[in-house]
Amino acid sequence: MEKKKLKSRKELAEKIIPVFRKLFPDPISELNYGTDWEFAVAVILSAQCTDKRVNIVTKDLFKKYKTLSDYVDADIREFEQDIFSTGFYKNKAKNILSLAKILKEDYNGELPRSLNELVKLPGIGRKTANVLLGNLYGINEGIAVDTHVIRFARKFNLSDFADATKIERDLMEIFPREEWNNINHYMVLYGRYMCPASRAECHDELTELYEPAIYKLKK
Repeated sequence: MEKKKLKSRKELAEKIIPVFRKLFPDPISELNYGTDWEFAVAVILSAQCTDKRVNIVTKDLFKKYKTLSDYVDADIREFEQDIFSTGFYKNKAKNILSLAKILKEDYNGELPRSLNELVKLPGIGRKTANVLLGNLYGINEGIAVDTHVIRFARKFNLSDFADATKIERDLMEIFPREEWNNINHYMVLYGRYMCPASRAECHDELTELYEPAIYKLKK
């Protein structure tokens, strides 16, 4: 990123953070879970699925499969039906049950706490790894980039790219490391509750910050 553009985007990021903090003072995941493992399951299920639907499914799922060993011993066909409504259920079932076995056999039942190790595991890409590390352990190795984050970054000219990996790199350059986990929550909450994709235009404190002249004309 050229120096002038980087400087401009850093200045915008510095202004965005206080507004985010005001709008979303408690930026946490909306997925329900009781253990680190359950959170991993919920995050994997959330791919191409709403958190609301995942929470409906895991309400019964976590009662049926209470320990990591329950997943290790699970029948995959039955498990597929248990998570059917989250979509892509065959792939998700395969990944979750394979992950359970690997964690039990190779990691003493614990999730590894590094990005490099996590992305080698079934069902865990870079985005999921960042979500797990940030939410469970407060480890900021990167920024989880999903559709909400991509849309926000493009809308507010925080990146020139549409590719998630390149957007993550740009966001890591302009936002302080201690905010990296919150950045995902902030942008997801903004996209979910303040400026959903279904809305053609959004007028709020953030758009006023970014486009003051245009905002005032439209008020």
